[in-house]
Formats: sequence, C-alpha cells, structure tokens
Amino acid sequence: MRIDILTIFPQMFDCVLNESILKRAQEKGKLWFIVHNLRDYTVDKHKKVDDKPFGGGPGMIMQVQPIHDALKEICKLSKIGKKQRRIILLSPQGKTMEQKVATRLSKYKHLILICAHYEGVDERVRKYLADEEISIGDYVLTGGELPAMVLVDAVTRLIPGVLGKKESLHQESFHDNLLEYPQYSRPADFKGMKVPTVLLSGDHNKIKDYRKKESLRITKEKRPDLFKKYKT
Repeated sequence: MRIDILTIFPQMFDCVLNESILKRAQEKGKLWFIVHNLRDYTVDKHKKVDDKPFGGGPGMIMQVQPIHDALKEICKLSKIGKKQRRIILLSPQGKTMEQKVATRLSKYKHLILICAHYEGVDERVRKYLADEEISIGDYVLTGGELPAMVLVDAVTRLIPGVLGKKESLHQESFHDNLLEYPQYSRPADFKGMKVPTVLLSGDHNKIKDYRKKESLRITKEKRPDLFKKYKT
C-alpha cells in the first residue's frame, strides 16, 4: 500500500513513521509512505497556503489551490487507478474512525491523507477533491496530523503480512464488536495477586471458553453500545 500525507508540518511524522510496526511494515515492503509539504505546491511567492475567509470571520482558511495541485501530481505519479485509491480529509466533521472503517481502508492500494489546519479548509476541498472525511473523535485538535497518524497506525496493522501472527488480529479489541479478554504473564502470583487458575491449567478448550466469557463480560460492562451490536 502507498500512503501519501499532505501537511504543512511534515517533520511531525518523522518519529511516528520510522518506529515499531510502521517501520517494520516499510522494511517488509508492505507500505510506502510519502509525506508532502503543502508549501511546495503553492503558487504564492511567500509559500503561504492559507488566507482570510470570504465573508469575514476569525482565523485563516487553508486554500484549495495547493491541495488541488498536490493531489493532481500525486495521482499522476502513483499510476494507481482511481478505484484502488481513497482521498481522505481528516476533519471533525467526518465519520468517526472505527475498526470497520480501518478494515475497509486497508483494502485499498493507495490512500492520500489531507491534514487540515488553521480554522479549516476551503469547502471546495471537501466538496470536490476528497472522497470522504474522517474524524477520530468529537473533540477539536490543532490540526489533522495526529488524526492522520492514528488512521495510519490502525490501517497498517490490518494489511496482510504486517503483524507476526494472523491470529492476533482476531483476538484484539473490537474484533466482532467485543473488547479483548484479560491478559496475564509471569509471575503467576505477584504479592498475592494471582493469575486465574484456568489459564494455568493447560486445557485449551477451557481457556478458550474462559476468554470468550470474559470478553463478553468486559464488553457488556465497559461498552454496552458495542455489546448490543454483538451477534452470537
């Protein structure tokens, strides 16, 4: 998968994209990240990418021209068909990022992420250039860079071959709308805090049943909204 990121703060992505699973995914050839500085695409001699909103109002608005030109060049150079590409605007107005959204996006060969900043972007970006908008929650951040990082991380781990074991994907939280069961490691008894006996039994069927019951219990207790979606 190729992921292009449009931002006015490209340095923010350096440490995130070059650590942990994201780094290993690139080393395996599963991912190709390209971070673009939108200032490189502006026609303004001062490298401005924002201007005052028509009609007045506080703050500045990101202009349509640099984003349009960046998208045009990226799509031309990538040589990946439109059906295999998704252009995403990170925005508080977008649909909420969920596991099913990450799963859907992981099927594409090319994602282009637009990181909004200032007071937002020219409406023509939303209306004519982006395929969809995505939000990571009902709160306001300084820009779209952090949401882009969250999206990238969530999608990357779903790409076949990125994680070490295929089974790990099916055991994580939000698979089948259930939260993950409790996990324990050595020692079995730490200052009187003990690991459930069933996990030490070696009986894989009992362990499987225990984990399923715990997953259901935790989901019902902590996320009743997810529990209602669960289908037995």
